[in-house]
Amino acid sequence: MKLSVVMPVYNEAETIAEILQRVSDVPIEKEIVLVDDCSKDGTSDILKLQGHIPNLRIISHETNGGKGAAVQTALQHITGDIVIIQDADLEYDPNDYHKLIEPIVGQRTKVVYGVRNLGTQKWYMALGNKFLTFMTNLLYGVKIQDMETCYKTMAREVVEGMKLECRRFDVEAELTAKISRRGYKILEIPIRYNARHEQKKLSPLDGWPAIKALIKYRFGKI
Repeated sequence: MKLSVVMPVYNEAETIAEILQRVSDVPIEKEIVLVDDCSKDGTSDILKLQGHIPNLRIISHETNGGKGAAVQTALQHITGDIVIIQDADLEYDPNDYHKLIEPIVGQRTKVVYGVRNLGTQKWYMALGNKFLTFMTNLLYGVKIQDMETCYKTMAREVVEGMKLECRRFDVEAELTAKISRRGYKILEIPIRYNARHEQKKLSPLDGWPAIKALIKYRFGKI
């Protein structure tokens, strides 16, 4: 089975070359569908030098749309059987791909989330993550440990035809809401995670849009 690595990118000049190499080094049949969300810090110039990365497809947004918009664009271009979302910083370890896709390859589930240990996060970020997960469990009747994880791994059929509306970080809530509403069980597996604190784009202010998305997709049409 081929893995489609969906990578939204915005102003990651310091890490983009390294994360692309780390993803490329994982011995799995894969493609990397990268969306440069109108970076302004030199990321685009660095991407032009990545021709040695096999099966890398770069799509550029002319205006900045946000993580959700970049994910939506990438999903329109995937060709793999399984999809995983990969941030362009170094918080997540692509060497975890194997254990995340194995339950899907083995047909035990269609959706796998990588569960983080939030000990390296600032206390208020960890608290916010835990609250959003609590709200997800309360609203959707599920029992998951980490709704906001980037490592959402899904069989292609799960996202095929799924129209994402959230354009920023609230896409994490929208994805989880729509996966749950459609009856897919989310299997969770512990992953390696090392939170970054410098140049962190996600802030506590992003919590409110996520809550609104959870409420919207719980009671509205999906």
